[in-house]
Amino acid sequence: MLVIAGLCCAFPLSSAAQTLRLVTGNSAPFATPQRDGFFDLLVAEMFRRIGVQAEVHTHESSARALVSANQGDDHGLVARVRGLEAEYPNLVIIPEKVFDNDFVACTLGAEFTTPGWQALESRHVAFIRGWRVFETRLSGHRELTRARDAAQLFELLQRQRVEVALYERWQALWHARQRGIPIRVLEPPLAREEMFAYLHRRHAGLAPRAAAALAAMKADGGYRRIFDSTLGSLQQAPGRR
Repeated sequence: MLVIAGLCCAFPLSSAAQTLRLVTGNSAPFATPQRDGFFDLLVAEMFRRIGVQAEVHTHESSARALVSANQGDDHGLVARVRGLEAEYPNLVIIPEKVFDNDFVACTLGAEFTTPGWQALESRHVAFIRGWRVFETRLSGHRELTRARDAAQLFELLQRQRVEVALYERWQALWHARQRGIPIRVLEPPLAREEMFAYLHRRHAGLAPRAAAALAAMKADGGYRRIFDSTLGSLQQAPGRR
């Protein structure tokens, strides 16, 4: 019995008999309770193409989601930067990019270009406390407010307590739409990171097949259809063209 149990653990998930659970620290518009977010639909289709059922679950703590996947409590995770294997050796990357994560500046009307962080020097800016991409570059900024969460961040912008709100592009557009705020997302993004999905090493055999499926989705239009129905629908915030 012990030998059989050991063999079962050694073989990776290879069919729809069990559902792969990939976790993320992101919620809408990436993952939703209705499973109609960008990650929800993308992951389900990517694995469906290789005969595996998969779902995305949102973890309240982004850091905890990473630890959970590395420990094998979950089968993997989605939307992380390349190179996590160095610190989390149980994780195996699916080597096909999920999407580009853009970190952007948002205003209620002010329009200026953001080719670099220096574009913010004379502005009163706000971002969510703990976001390292902003903390590391703006810790000495003269006029800076740290919000506790997205709701407070956009309340500060809506009440014109700050001039610029810094956030991730798609979540910014989603929150603005929920609140009916006609934000302007400035270009180019202040920073951009390629994001990937990972599997626990027990399921490493699925990684190259999943990568091939994702590449095929990009080639045959499947990826674009999912993008357009989720993130793409947010491109025009209320009142903006």
